[in-house]
Amino acid sequence: MAALDRHGRIERNVTLLFVLSLIVVSIGGIVQITPLFYLENTIEKVEGMRPYTPLELTGRNIYVREGCYVCHSQMIRPFRDEVERYGHYSLAAESMYDHPFQWGSKRTGPDLARVGGRYSDEWHVQHMINPQEVVPESIMPSYAFLASTPLKADDMAAHLRANQIVGVPYTGEMIENAVADLRAQADPDSDDTDGLEERYSSVNIRNFDGNPGTVTEMDALVAYLQMLGTLVDFDTFKAEQSGR
Repeated sequence: MAALDRHGRIERNVTLLFVLSLIVVSIGGIVQITPLFYLENTIEKVEGMRPYTPLELTGRNIYVREGCYVCHSQMIRPFRDEVERYGHYSLAAESMYDHPFQWGSKRTGPDLARVGGRYSDEWHVQHMINPQEVVPESIMPSYAFLASTPLKADDMAAHLRANQIVGVPYTGEMIENAVADLRAQADPDSDDTDGLEERYSSVNIRNFDGNPGTVTEMDALVAYLQMLGTLVDFDTFKAEQSGR
């Protein structure tokens, strides 16, 4: 009863309750935050992860601009139903170069964290032009204008430089060749593809929108979608986990 009486006095004294609550919250905060100051990085690096190519980064910007993240998440949670439907659960390292990340908060459409390579370029293009033709139950609007909108890339070097400032490891060479790399990725006949492959590993080099004459916003968006979830070898990752 004595303990209950003391607890009752604390609840009736607003000032005392506030001070004690502040002490408890402060202790909890210190316990959570202090270890972070002793870690160089809270994200475990995973082999295969690299910065986005200029074309992929531009496609990601279009993805954000058009609000695709509102209906599609890019985070597979470590639950059986999610893993069976979408693939290996998302790793923190997969978002380490995202500013901002595209985890999302709801799914009107499916999660896209592992969409890369799952469908052909033609499927993606048609899905953007007329979603209901390939997914009859879809409520997604048409983005056909992307296929006829030439891609503006004059400021690509500045965009890579801005990402470099916030921690994305773009090199001076990557920044200097940003525009050339962007155009080379959408043109397999370009003379600059060798340099592109040296600067970015596991890069898809091809015409993405089916229109080789012009690099369009559709090229960029499809290039971005086709690399999502393809950089990490999850078979190797699972083998390493099982061996621990």
